[in-house]
Amino acid sequence: MSLHINFRLSSSDLEFFRGVMLKAREKSRGFSQQQIIDNARKLLEKVNQSDTVDFIRDQMSQLEILANMLVDEGWGLIDEDRERVLSALTYFADPQDLIPDDTPGLGFIDDAIMIEIVCKALKYEIKAYREFLLFRATEDNRREDNTAPVRRSEWLETRRQQLHERMRRRREGQANADKTKSPFSLF
Repeated sequence: MSLHINFRLSSSDLEFFRGVMLKAREKSRGFSQQQIIDNARKLLEKVNQSDTVDFIRDQMSQLEILANMLVDEGWGLIDEDRERVLSALTYFADPQDLIPDDTPGLGFIDDAIMIEIVCKALKYEIKAYREFLLFRATEDNRREDNTAPVRRSEWLETRRQQLHERMRRRREGQANADKTKSPFSLF
């Protein structure tokens, strides 16, 4: 048997988490990109080694895709997009977060809530990156050894550019729509 629990964060709740994120960014100013990525991955490893609930483990698994977006040379984020993803990871880079991680049963709940907020804010980046991963794997399998390395880089770069352009276009459209609905922004 499973149980589905749903809850809604109000505007003031979202502003609270935004404030927490801004504090985390401030605290992580001295961290390098690699430290932020490494700390986020350490948190994910800690979650996976803990006896936490599956819901939290599933939520936190999304940290890996965010970290991979930054280190995947084939994906090649431009500085503005890289900064958005890196900025989102800063909350997970500091072990001193809202609820201490070693609190039994609840230690990672704040992280799970924050990753949900982050993934909603980065939904177009995540969707485009997942499509890129699928395209790259599918094309590599389909073309196998029949494609010279230069040609591979050409078709991969073309698809990467298409996905980046679509991602930014959708993000801009969403930002314009949000201006009329809500002033909340994580970035």
